[in-house]
Amino acid sequence: MKSRLRLLLGRRTTLCLLLFTLVALLLGWGATEFSIAQGRRRPVPGMPPVDRNGVPTWELDAQFKSDVFTFVRIKYNSYRGWGKWATDYPDADLNFSFRLQQLTSMKTDPNGLIMELTDPALFDHPFIYIIEPGDLHFSEDEVKALREYLLNGGFLMVDDFWGEAEWYNFYHEFKRVFPDREPQELPKEHPIFHCVYDLKDKPQIPSIGVFQYGRSQGITWERDDAREVHYKGVFDDNGRMMAIICHNTDLGDGWEREGEDKDYFREMSEPKAYPLGINIIFYAMTH
Repeated sequence: MKSRLRLLLGRRTTLCLLLFTLVALLLGWGATEFSIAQGRRRPVPGMPPVDRNGVPTWELDAQFKSDVFTFVRIKYNSYRGWGKWATDYPDADLNFSFRLQQLTSMKTDPNGLIMELTDPALFDHPFIYIIEPGDLHFSEDEVKALREYLLNGGFLMVDDFWGEAEWYNFYHEFKRVFPDREPQELPKEHPIFHCVYDLKDKPQIPSIGVFQYGRSQGITWERDDAREVHYKGVFDDNGRMMAIICHNTDLGDGWEREGEDKDYFREMSEPKAYPLGINIIFYAMTH
């Protein structure tokens, strides 16, 4: 375990040295040339070759293959096995990895990984992502593994669950991991909203279908008891944020669906979903 932890922290240090010199400004994005999801992206001069149903790929430096950032999606076994854990997969993971590679100096694995919490190799990766936890139920082994991972330096992002019932289910499960730790609402002044991209408000990002249906009415929530967006942090004894819980919002859809609707891209993916996602990675890797 200690060797795994040293590897995790060593990679984090290497990543921090490489991290986040911006090579493109957010306002310079163009919806046509940067739409990559669902095979709708056309080749653009100077950009990586198109592959994987329209998502660009790139070669990793063989000398630093072990030091690149890898987007790790967690597969949990509740809710009928293959189910909600795979929401927005694979395009959300592929697109977000591409944006990290494209918009920052971070070196990123183009493919990402799917892992279970109980996989010993999880300790090789400082960031993990859980989606749609509204019906999630951790096994005892998963509870123990997640606690150990987070206390040993790992960072968890939770995304895309809506309303009070889903919150209380997730809250109950997470309290099994940390009975003595309470998720704390992050104020909009918190550095995670400003560390790379300066977000004026805590963004609420709806699924593309809700956006298209409710845009004219200003609706950005997916149910009546989910009108207020919440970003909560969970901290260790030294004040390090171990997890960010994104409730009543859906960053993953902003990544996955960026190429399907130019208005969704311009209003949700470009100014909200990608900037906050990049901020979260930057904050996790440097704190």
